[in-house]
Amino acid sequence: MQRYSRLKEVVLKKLQDELLPSFYYHSYHHTVDMHESAERIADYEKIDASEKELLLVAALFHDAGFIINQENHEQHSCKIAREMLPDFDYELSEIDHICDLIMATCMPANPQNHLQEIICDADLDYLGRSDFKEIGDLLYKELFESGAVNGFDEWNQMQIRFLSNHRYFTSYGQTNREEKKQENLKVLLGE
Repeated sequence: MQRYSRLKEVVLKKLQDELLPSFYYHSYHHTVDMHESAERIADYEKIDASEKELLLVAALFHDAGFIINQENHEQHSCKIAREMLPDFDYELSEIDHICDLIMATCMPANPQNHLQEIICDADLDYLGRSDFKEIGDLLYKELFESGAVNGFDEWNQMQIRFLSNHRYFTSYGQTNREEKKQENLKVLLGE
């Protein structure tokens, strides 16, 4: 895990230094939060150490592509990962696996294996937490300022649709996040 510890430090510094401040949601803080969620879910799901390392590397890089462009950011994230990971002694097969995990975070989620399920659940962990509104407000601000949504009513409808269609894939998400997510949806619906 020594290579991972060095890599984590470098990637987080890169995100802190290079992500535009207008990415209020897709920020350094989101990556740290998502990374912590991925670690927590991996432990709950009893993922072995080598697989967990690759998962956590993918979590670090999953939104790094926003440095290049927000469109197709997952592909850009993989590009950055492929450029950096050989310097930290990751082999091509490991890098391919990491990039598969990054690509699993594309919306709509369609994970093909357990690690992909974990990274998808980690990326949207906040949907089923008590800080849902605060984090959602950051995403609204980012989308509003970029012109992706025209106002709060449109945003609220978008969130209602998203939460209504979202599902957690892991037993962790289903056990620890689903109930609160349903409560958050009821608040959005005004119930």
